[in-house]
Amino acid sequence: MLLEQLKTRRSIRKFQEKQVEKDKIDLLLKSALLAPSSRSIRPWQFIVVDDCHLLAKLSLCKKHGATFLANAPLAFVVLADPSLSDVWIEDSSIASTLIQLSAHDLGLGSCWIQVRERDYCETEKSEEYIKKLLAIPDSFRVECIIAVGYPAEEKKPYQEETLLYEKIHYNQF
Repeated sequence: MLLEQLKTRRSIRKFQEKQVEKDKIDLLLKSALLAPSSRSIRPWQFIVVDDCHLLAKLSLCKKHGATFLANAPLAFVVLADPSLSDVWIEDSSIASTLIQLSAHDLGLGSCWIQVRERDYCETEKSEEYIKKLLAIPDSFRVECIIAVGYPAEEKKPYQEETLLYEKIHYNQF
């Protein structure tokens, strides 16, 4: 059941030294391509990165929170064309979430690395660094990178009793 998947899916930042099989990569890509989008415009695109040298360079894309990517066997760079849709951020985020849920369902771990609005250094945005590194056309925006691999760490599932029910409102705030 999906609820169990949601409780047990956790952000994984430590991966085994094991490649993700092509059939699993294909399933993750199909999941992303099946993502709903506003008016079915599908403004997103995906760059699959499995080259260890490129992953190491991508791990430097921002000051904090991406270094573990250097030890991941696989990453999906999620980007979109904002000229196609004013909700490209939302559409890209939905596709990214489906990649993560599908990865978990396949026995893989994943972690979202936020790129949009993050800094590579004092004078350059993370997005610009990635666009240069992966030859992404200027017209596209990079939302995030999803690191994927076989987990080398285990995390406890979320417990229902810790859910923040006080954040739920009915009919009005």
